[in-house]
Amino acid sequence: MQIIKLNATSSTNQYLKELIMSTSVEDFTVVIAEKQEQGRGQMGTKWLSEPGKNLTFSVLKKGETLEVADQFLLNMCVSLAVYEALKELNIPSLAVKWPNDILSANSKICGILIENILIGSKIQSSIIGIGLNVNQLTFNNLPNVSSLKLLKGVTFNLDEVLQVIIVKLKKYLTSNYLNSPDVLRTLYQEIMFRIHKPSTFKSKEGEVFMGFIKGVSSSGKLIVLLEDNIFKEYNLKEIQLLY
Repeated sequence: MQIIKLNATSSTNQYLKELIMSTSVEDFTVVIAEKQEQGRGQMGTKWLSEPGKNLTFSVLKKGETLEVADQFLLNMCVSLAVYEALKELNIPSLAVKWPNDILSANSKICGILIENILIGSKIQSSIIGIGLNVNQLTFNNLPNVSSLKLLKGVTFNLDEVLQVIIVKLKKYLTSNYLNSPDVLRTLYQEIMFRIHKPSTFKSKEGEVFMGFIKGVSSSGKLIVLLEDNIFKEYNLKEIQLLY
């Protein structure tokens, strides 16, 4: 496994994407940056990280067998891997907020952005971007954000945390999990944030409504139980979980 360490880059996902276009890169190559100037999250949001305090890195996973329609299996594998790594580090009250934010209690500590390179209907390779708040202590008054150091009161070794995550990624991405979607979905649903609890949502039209998260569909849509026992599935851009 090759680890490429950079002092600074616009985006580790973009750096790795350009690298694999220009040269032969081995599976599970990691690009990690001390400073990421244009880190991105889901739906174009920015990932803000204090240089040298956190983990901002991308991992290459070669594919060629997974169908584009099944890409949410990757999301579940990566979410479970990061969740399990943080659990091994004794981070408390962990959960995955759909589709793949990692929380401790109600505070976000990790974001994941997966970008796939396609050949026809197959995923040729995936670039897995992970931003984990490790030793940062202030977040410019951002609500519901925390770090491993704030949660545990100790300074973490970034290289050691990275190694734990990589081991878990290999566990989930080189095993039979991708070929066992029902098993994978069951494991993912067991750690979902606010599953089976009354929650408040906001639609893309701005409507606020109540419902119960019941799980995810085979394509990764959020399944919500609404009034009158109506089940409805939502894409990422169609719904926002408020609390």
